[in-house]
Amino acid sequence: MKKVRFGVVGTNFITDWVIAGGREDERFELVAVCSRQDETAQAFAAKHSIPHTFTSVEAMAESPLVDAVYIASPNAFHARQSIACMERGKHVLCEKAFASNAKEVRQMIDTARRCDVTLMEAMKPTLTPAFGAVREAVKQIGDVRQYFACYCQYSSRYDKLKEGVVLNAFTPELSNGAVMDIGVYTIYPMVALFGRPQSVKASGVKLYSGVDGHGNVVFEYGNGLTATVLYSKISDSQLPTEIQGENGIITLDRINIIGSATLKHRKGKTENIMPQTLHNEYYYEVAEFINLIQTGRRESEINSHANSLITIEIIDEIRQQLGVSFPADFV
Repeated sequence: MKKVRFGVVGTNFITDWVIAGGREDERFELVAVCSRQDETAQAFAAKHSIPHTFTSVEAMAESPLVDAVYIASPNAFHARQSIACMERGKHVLCEKAFASNAKEVRQMIDTARRCDVTLMEAMKPTLTPAFGAVREAVKQIGDVRQYFACYCQYSSRYDKLKEGVVLNAFTPELSNGAVMDIGVYTIYPMVALFGRPQSVKASGVKLYSGVDGHGNVVFEYGNGLTATVLYSKISDSQLPTEIQGENGIITLDRINIIGSATLKHRKGKTENIMPQTLHNEYYYEVAEFINLIQTGRRESEINSHANSLITIEIIDEIRQQLGVSFPADFV
């Protein structure tokens, strides 16, 4: 079985998780890591038995040792690094949020098409078997009237912010904040299921560092469907996700990591629609990406260029309504 040789950019815990998921696919071969500091790259390489290290994304992208690059650097660097890799013929799997704003995402998509390489956003929940079951169940609940998703998780870094110390998670220079970090998990599945909403109305809290701390967003689709999402990095919630149709309700325990899923028919039984999963949750995004490369396809049907662009356009609108801007918006 032909392997795809990966280089990774970023040495944080998310990269650890993606590597673990990727190694469950026999086609995944990890050959390189890039970090700005050579000591960091060397330590990460030793930790994961990676044979080659780089301190420049461009140098790694020039290497004939690498076929594809997984990018998990801060959001503000996603577009520049993705474009640098694609212009050198590398396929790119880039973490969410895809980029700082829609302008950057359009540039990434244009580059992927011009260079004839595969580009996909690493939005993992929408590629899992659980989300596939949700997509099928939506067909059984009649006209969908309500979509509700909630992802609220108090950040340990918020305590530092309250002490006057601004860490990366709350830094506009890195294109961070609540909607970019966790709000995107509530919005992308909505877009994957129902497409682009007709209107967006957001409220929330802008923190003194310049990013949002939490938000409440209502979307109108113009066909009788209303969607509401809640997200926060300054409070917790245990609310489930619901998709309400005229003939039934789909309930998920969480939108970011679906652990349970049920379908309650309005005039019938409640059934468990959660499929058995045999792999790490991160396996599925890596497997989808490798499938695309090996079959010559340039984008995913689910994590498509269009869905990624619509999602970031929605986030841009939310930020505008909350008064949140990034330096990348003015380049």
